[in-house]
Amino acid sequence: MMRKSEYALWALLVLAVLAAGSTMVSLARSQSASAANSEIYKQLDLFGEVLERVRADYVEKPEDSKLIESAINGMLAGLDPHSSYLNPKHFRDMQVQTRGEFGGLGIEVTMENGVVKVVSPIEDTPASKAGVMSGDLITHLNKEPILGLTLQEAVEKMRGPVNSPITLTIVRKGVEDPFDVKVVRDIIHINPVKYNAEGDDVGYIRVTTFNEQTTENLQKAIEDLKKKLGPNLKGYILDLRNNPGGLLDQAISVSDTFLNQGAIVLTRGRNLEETQRSNARAGDLTDGKKMVVLINGGSASASEIVAGALQDHHRATLVGTRSFGKGSVQTIIPLGSNGALRLTTARYYTPSGRSIQAKGIEPEVVVEEELPEDLKKKVAAEGVHGEADLRGHLRREDDAPDAKEESGSSAYVPQDKEKDTQLKYALDLLRGIKSVDTETKKKAEAN
Repeated sequence: MMRKSEYALWALLVLAVLAAGSTMVSLARSQSASAANSEIYKQLDLFGEVLERVRADYVEKPEDSKLIESAINGMLAGLDPHSSYLNPKHFRDMQVQTRGEFGGLGIEVTMENGVVKVVSPIEDTPASKAGVMSGDLITHLNKEPILGLTLQEAVEKMRGPVNSPITLTIVRKGVEDPFDVKVVRDIIHINPVKYNAEGDDVGYIRVTTFNEQTTENLQKAIEDLKKKLGPNLKGYILDLRNNPGGLLDQAISVSDTFLNQGAIVLTRGRNLEETQRSNARAGDLTDGKKMVVLINGGSASASEIVAGALQDHHRATLVGTRSFGKGSVQTIIPLGSNGALRLTTARYYTPSGRSIQAKGIEPEVVVEEELPEDLKKKVAAEGVHGEADLRGHLRREDDAPDAKEESGSSAYVPQDKEKDTQLKYALDLLRGIKSVDTETKKKAEAN
């Protein structure tokens, strides 16, 4: 048996060795961190030197703030296509979009031959009250020509403080000369949910974006359709085609509207302990009625979260074409008076653990829309693009470098409902005229 004095000596030696080992590990870590920091400082010195050279020797005097903003944008663009810097103005614009209201005229517009074309005036807005019509061409804003502006620049000029006037110069088919229309800006509410009854038995709901008003407006639409159709209601069509996404919390609450229980989405950051799971609460607002979800190559991000959740829980049948494949989450990090940082911080997964990054969600029933001739030529020449075609996109999974990535699918939706093949198929499914092939379902579940 070891004497107490010897035991004490050996214990002291062991503790000394352990302490020395701990110190060595700590020192190694410290040295590693110090080396990494040293390298960063060297690179920052290089950046500072280049910046000073540009400021001193560039052929024209550059604007310092633009140089720094471009450098920040370059750094973030090197990460992935969805990380970016929002300067104060762009940050304010983004907040306006997610709130779903702004000071403006109330028209949906596009660009045609260098001028703004009115797609549709929004009902009960300043533009519609002033007599602006669908198909009108806007050539001047406050007597200044639009020619040379981008669509975004023209839209920014049309937006402005509430109660401020703007004069539109309009060219209208059937009217010989251009004429001016004075419009006074007002608060415009962007309704992300449009709905109607298809016949006397199907509720059709189209969600165009996921902003702060989406879930509330969706639930109002469901309640209104219930009252209109009563006991004849066979089911609902949720149209997510060409919906680019939006707020994650709205995607979760929209999914929850149709689910009684279970996971909705899993988000996983750089570290496994950062995994978060969002669950449905009891209460399906549609009372378990049959559902069809329409998706296509323009359905991205939040749209894919909803479609994936309803598909995994067998709550809805998906019809259309493969979705865009954006399976990453961006966090907005405010930078005080300097705007904000939009940074990709996590990947998201459907309830069954599927990653749709650079792959998309496959519908149970693939239905292609017939393209007009001009679009057929464009697709033949340029192809169709999805997340996997974006330069610098995130790989599907960190641990699966060979995971299959898919190019985009068609995002065309006819304006004429009579020509909308995907919508017609969805109506036939709900009315029992068509059924989903069992093998098709099995393939969708396997994926």
